[in-house]
Amino acid sequence: MTGQESPLGEQPMMNMPLTRQVAFAPANTADIADSLLKESGVRIEIDRRRGRGAGLNPAGRFEPVEREQFDDGWQTFETLAPFRTEVQVEKPRAIITRNDSPDIPFDRSINPYRGCEHGCIYCFARPTHAYMGLSAGLDFEAKLFAKPDAAKLLERELSRPGYTPRTIAIGTNTDPYQPIEKEWRIMRQILEVLSAANHPVTVVTKSSLIMRDVDILASMAEKGLAKAAISVTTLDKKLARLMEPRASTPVRRLEALKALSEAGVPTAILASPMIPALNDHELERILDAGAAAGVQEASYILLRLPLEVSPLFRDWLLRNYPDRYRHVMSLIRSMRGGKDYDAEFGKRMKGTGPYAWQIARRFELAAKKYGLTRRSISLNADLFVPPSGHGVQLSLL
Repeated sequence: MTGQESPLGEQPMMNMPLTRQVAFAPANTADIADSLLKESGVRIEIDRRRGRGAGLNPAGRFEPVEREQFDDGWQTFETLAPFRTEVQVEKPRAIITRNDSPDIPFDRSINPYRGCEHGCIYCFARPTHAYMGLSAGLDFEAKLFAKPDAAKLLERELSRPGYTPRTIAIGTNTDPYQPIEKEWRIMRQILEVLSAANHPVTVVTKSSLIMRDVDILASMAEKGLAKAAISVTTLDKKLARLMEPRASTPVRRLEALKALSEAGVPTAILASPMIPALNDHELERILDAGAAAGVQEASYILLRLPLEVSPLFRDWLLRNYPDRYRHVMSLIRSMRGGKDYDAEFGKRMKGTGPYAWQIARRFELAAKKYGLTRRSISLNADLFVPPSGHGVQLSLL
């Protein structure tokens, strides 16, 4: 079909791999796309990916080849092992990541882990696994990287002459409280360093494991040094399990918000991401539940589908909600200038168009109704004391 119009879309096939073909599938061909995916072998068998979010494991975008499995008649599929969580140690030279993005409220962050076992199908951080030569699909959920030297590196960076303290955001890329944190405890070590240095921090997670560190966070909050935000995407347990298979249940997240609030930690609820025709009808209920848990702030982000996330999300939607595929993708494109995603600053978080405007107005009204309209709480950077303990290079003078 080279040079001819593809039944999956308006683009010519040009020998594109099937995963790329499906990425261009229009909203009215859900049945065709799903059928081709089932027959192609690019989907990973359910027994191998049970408990995971992604159904595909395409090669990273920087890789020179793409592999697709197929049955050669020798029953080799039966010998393939399930995707099990593997953790490798990463040894970075620095732990604080800087950014100058104009539409996010922080200029520095820390990521204790690379990849995330929660397996949220919509995670915008999935494409970062391509830098490791791995897939944004199942590899992102199963092949993880831990940074056990994070606390030592942080001490060293905070002690450098001329360091200016500003709020460090943790959990803005991959979740610092994903399941492997129970064993590695890297996040707790980081908080201990920040607490000792009186350095402000904001934590974002969708895990109730954050309650383990409520003692440190409460102590820091007394000095105006800490606040926490928990993402509650849906209150529907079934949808949550399909969309965020290894994250805490919605009820547990609300319990964590309540525990943090009662301990004196300023809290926020993130109704993110909002997915049209899938969970956006829950926006008001999510804010209501957050207010009942004692949160002081609320925000939302529209679904983002950059790079490899788009075909992964499309495949997930075809597998779990084929009857909604056409409507969901049509609304997403209506808010992204006719594309799956628009990365322009100022538009990437909230989208554009009538439907995006409607979501924004609904959020404003609900936030006002539940008393969540106050501005973001500013943290105190005036108490900062540079670390001088073990592992910090001493001054020569």
